Amino acid sequence: MKEAIFPGSFDPFTLGHLNVLDSALMLFDKVTIAIGKNSTKKGLFDINERLEIINESIAHLKAQGKKIEVCVYEGMTAELCKQTNINFLVRGLRVSSDFEFENVIAQANQKINPNVSTIFIPASGEYAFISSTVVRDVLNSGGDAKIFMAPGVDIKKYFNQKTVHKHD
Repeated sequence: MKEAIFPGSFDPFTLGHLNVLDSALMLFDKVTIAIGKNSTKKGLFDINERLEIINESIAHLKAQGKKIEVCVYEGMTAELCKQTNINFLVRGLRVSSDFEFENVIAQANQKINPNVSTIFIPASGEYAFISSTVVRDVLNSGGDAKIFMAPGVDIKKYFNQKTVHKHD
């Protein structure tokens, strides 16, 4: 079985991520979405919320029998590949500058773990502009980011929990 890891912070998981995942599932029998936990970075959504958002986003794919796992990891992605014995990484590309950045990381991962190969998957044109940063900016500006999320994901529910607790 061909397996790949799709790593990222996924803060939050967007339609762009889902588009890349759909493409990865055409290449691999199983894809593990790996949420990188970085204790020095404070994301908008906590790890549990990111897990919930991802699981809501991929529920329809799992219902179709697609093999997708979701995990949380700390440390280097190349080490996660060693631990799981998965040698392919999937990275999405939106614009050409993404390639420059991702290629450096891919080379570093391969230096750390020579068995790792990174597969770059360009996002479809209709999703190429969507990033987690755009979603966070829209939410922080009071806008509706629903159009950037998978159907059925109520991103405002997660965001409103934060604004309610902020004022407590």
